[in-house]
Amino acid sequence: MTEETVLIEVEGGIATVTLNRPHAMNALNRALRRRLHAVMIEVDAREDVRAVILTGAGERAFTAGLDLKELGSEEGALGSANAVDPADNPVRAIELCSKPVIGAINGVAITGGFEVALACDVLVASTAARFADTHARVGIVPGWGLSQKLSRMIGIGRAKELAFTGNFLDAARALEWGLVNHVVEPCALIPLARRLAGDMAQVDPAFLAQYKRLIDDGYARSFGEGMAIEAERSSAANGGVSPEEIEARRAAVQARGRQQA
Repeated sequence: MTEETVLIEVEGGIATVTLNRPHAMNALNRALRRRLHAVMIEVDAREDVRAVILTGAGERAFTAGLDLKELGSEEGALGSANAVDPADNPVRAIELCSKPVIGAINGVAITGGFEVALACDVLVASTAARFADTHARVGIVPGWGLSQKLSRMIGIGRAKELAFTGNFLDAARALEWGLVNHVVEPCALIPLARRLAGDMAQVDPAFLAQYKRLIDDGYARSFGEGMAIEAERSSAANGGVSPEEIEARRAAVQARGRQQA
């Protein structure tokens, strides 16, 4: 029977995408990478999906990164670490999705798996989650963004510590360092991710996609360039909004706030 390397379940406007090779710590073999690309294209196109949760099957791993057995058996397979095609580069595949992607980190996220986690918009973790950058230990230069993204998220000194030692970062320290937004017991991980995804799903999807693109585009530039991008897009988008529409939206937000109080 052919292994279904990535599972997808859609309910209530939320797609839960699960990396499904638990016997191999959800390692990113070529079949999984290609399947993930197809699934991300699918969820991005589906009108009944407004937010996405990405997680790993089993209790041990979110994903351990590239499949080392496959790398050792296929000539030229190491080129996958520098692949540009989203069908071979899972980070690019995730970044194709215009909808918010919540990474629910259920276990270890190692090297390429760490890079996959960083491709998500928001990270939540179970107490069993651990992160490690072992590129230096295995002699592979990162090609999916880890060397640049991590230092911007947790600071250059902390990123260098992880990169140069290969040591694991546990969930509690990841929360302290601002890498993840929340840490909960394993049984509470997906329910938490679903609550956050449900909140995001209440926002107009076209506006949310636009806002996500604004944040990502600005984050990739200098602060001054980011501010210029915001000013340009804000002026273009807000000019056609009437005071009545703004007041109606403000009232809806205030009503929601009272319900949550």
